[in-house]
Amino acid sequence: MKYALLIYGAESQWAALSEAEQMAMFEKHGAYSEALAAAGVMVGGEPLDAAATAKRVTDAGVQDGPYADTKEQLGGFYVIEADSMKTALDWAAKCPRLPGDQIEVRPVPAYGDA
Repeated sequence: MKYALLIYGAESQWAALSEAEQMAMFEKHGAYSEALAAAGVMVGGEPLDAAATAKRVTDAGVQDGPYADTKEQLGGFYVIEADSMKTALDWAAKCPRLPGDQIEVRPVPAYGDA
C-alpha cells in the first residue's frame, strides 16, 4: 500500500536558519531519499514553496494563501510503498525534520485497482 508522509512545520523556523543550516537539511533529505530508493519503497516526493505562494480555489473563487489560522504549514511530502502502517511510521520516524516539525502519515487508497 502507498502512504503519504506529509511534512508540517513552522516556516518562521526554516527562515531563521542560516544558509548553511538550510543546505545541511537539504543534504539530509537527499540522503533520506536515497535510503528510501535503496530500500525500494520510494514512490515520489517534493518540497513545497512557501505557503504565501499558495492559492485556494473555493466556491467564492480563487483566494491567496493557506488557511490563515494554521501555525504549521505543509512544507513537503514523500509517497512511499510499505506493507503496513507500522512500516510507514518507521520510515516517517527517520525523515529529517526541524525540532517541532511533524510528519503526518496517511494511507493512499488505490481506488479502481484490482
